[in-house]
Amino acid sequence: MKILFVHKSKLNSRLIIKIFLIIFIIFLIIYSQSNIKAVVNSISLFFEKVFPSLFPFFVATELLSHTNIIEILNKLLSPLMKPLFNVSGKGAFPFIMGILSGYPTGAKIISDFRKRNICTKVECERLLAYTNNSGPLFIIGTVGSSLFFNTEIGYLLFITHILGMISVGIIFRFYKSSCYRQESIVEEINISNFSSIFTDAIFNSFKTLSMIFGFIIFFSILINILLTSGVLSLISSTWIIGSILSFIEITNGINYLSSIISNNLSINIVLTSFFLGFGGLSVLMQVYSIISKTDLSIKPYIYGKLLHGFISAMYTLLFIMCFPSLSFKI
Repeated sequence: MKILFVHKSKLNSRLIIKIFLIIFIIFLIIYSQSNIKAVVNSISLFFEKVFPSLFPFFVATELLSHTNIIEILNKLLSPLMKPLFNVSGKGAFPFIMGILSGYPTGAKIISDFRKRNICTKVECERLLAYTNNSGPLFIIGTVGSSLFFNTEIGYLLFITHILGMISVGIIFRFYKSSCYRQESIVEEINISNFSSIFTDAIFNSFKTLSMIFGFIIFFSILINILLTSGVLSLISSTWIIGSILSFIEITNGINYLSSIISNNLSINIVLTSFFLGFGGLSVLMQVYSIISKTDLSIKPYIYGKLLHGFISAMYTLLFIMCFPSLSFKI
């Protein structure tokens, strides 16, 4: 009976995927003109915003991981990382870069860590749950200044985002028991091998970014179809529409949430805080693609990002309630 149920569930999931793809192709043809515009906008977004910000981070972090910076951070921050997050001091590198960079830099660093056995599987899964985050440039610059036209909102969202990240890290210290640690094999960068390591870093960065590029285009088309077809117009609540768009892809979704007219921007800000923490389906697929070549499970990441979203939103709400000047009434 159990085997039949498993087979039926697999058949149902396959059928759903087939139906989705058929409908998607039909809408691609019907709304081809607007879809082309969506693709052009996606290309512009990628080469003007995403590529310039992520490419240097990807190359620099991979080069740094071939130096003794990880061992230096291990010695300096092990007394902090071990009791708080139950990971070795080597986890400080993705932790710091997870604060400074944006999605999906943290996932790429942790994937590289696992491939080179710098951290154990359990440690990497713990780190994956909370070190892949939205960066300060996006939260403060894009969301705060450009979308909400208020830098204070950007700083508030960034502070609660980091507090949420740290909280999830503390919770995930109890995720599984630590396993046996093997010695990592790290090729130290020097004059003789710099060219080879640098070339590999550029190639790997381009490879990862081409995958991200594909996801950005796909999800932009999906959002365009939902908006153009009028499917979302069946929903009366603008908050629900904004949440659906943010769940699919955070940039377009948060842009919609920030544009909702409200006498009190607190709802817009709290929802934005949640989706900045969660990351959206597009980022989830990017992370899954990045770690697919390792033995890491995606489940801790999903649980961690959902927690991150809820905790960040809670912190944001508490800040607004405790400091009336942050109510952002208009």
